[in-house]
Amino acid sequence: MEAEAAKLIGAGIAMIGAIGAGLGVGMATYGGVQGIARNPDAAGAIQTNMILGIVFTEAIAIYCLVVAMLVLFVF
Repeated sequence: MEAEAAKLIGAGIAMIGAIGAGLGVGMATYGGVQGIARNPDAAGAIQTNMILGIVFTEAIAIYCLVVAMLVLFVF
């Protein structure tokens, strides 16, 4: 019984990293929108770089999810 509770707590702790990913996506989007608002001519380049940054940031959240799933179902 204690082992099951420890798994649930461990999975919850592993998902704390998703908070950082959420903040990172928000900040990247905020910066991209600000950049496009200041210089609409560069919207294409800004949007491309913003989406690339969001993808890398979301990869962190996926790693957190994978670790949480491993804790729950493998160990």
